[in-house]
Amino acid sequence: MTTTHFDGMTALVTGAGGGFGRAISAELAAGGAYVAVVDRDAASGQQTVDEIAAAGGSATLNVVDLTDPDAVANMVSDLVKDRGRLDVAVNNAGIGGDMVPLAEYPVDTWRHVMDVNLNSVFYCLRAELAAMVDLGARGSIINTASIMSTVAMPTISAYVAAKHGVLGLTRAAAVEYGPHGIRVNAVGPSFSRVGFTADKIDDDAQWEAMAAQHPLGRTASPRDVAGTMAFLASDAAAFTTGQLFLVDGGYTAQ
Repeated sequence: MTTTHFDGMTALVTGAGGGFGRAISAELAAGGAYVAVVDRDAASGQQTVDEIAAAGGSATLNVVDLTDPDAVANMVSDLVKDRGRLDVAVNNAGIGGDMVPLAEYPVDTWRHVMDVNLNSVFYCLRAELAAMVDLGARGSIINTASIMSTVAMPTISAYVAAKHGVLGLTRAAAVEYGPHGIRVNAVGPSFSRVGFTADKIDDDAQWEAMAAQHPLGRTASPRDVAGTMAFLASDAAAFTTGQLFLVDGGYTAQ
């Protein structure tokens, strides 16, 4: 578990019901932070809260539709009213969408992928940045991007476009809010057998082939990604903002 200290801090993590979100929630809580666990699925979100509590940490569940800007604003406002601070925010929620060629991509699915993967990050950033400025405090925001923020692959055009957008939002926010002492960075995982990726691909041989494409010989684990997120949330990254940290086992270096 983490050796980074977040004693007394308040953190917000979206998409915290599993995968990367659950892992970073556990890291932050183990380091002493209070964690607002956010997920659209109450059962999976509560499991994260229960695991944190069992390990001696502090967390509460927030079931929120992140595609509703008013709901996001209210969530952040209520958290700040209750805790009096917001030190770390991890905007991690996302979906995969359909896997079909661009010319055949369903418009409704395109809109849904953009709403969850890009618009919700904008809504969260908008509320988090305003709260941190009002509090007059420094803060760290980490957005979950992807290796698909820098490269592309066939049949996932909406996902690629949305993740490129997340990187753009990250850099724009970092430039605008650096003078307030707020750092904004992104983490770009490669393929990982969790969440929607695991749901779409359940063939062991295919996962073995994907692992072989990484110089380190495996795909990313939630703890790999959470470790980088925890670093970016900590004072160890105090002079780091506007960056994309690829957690890809060397995949994009080839």
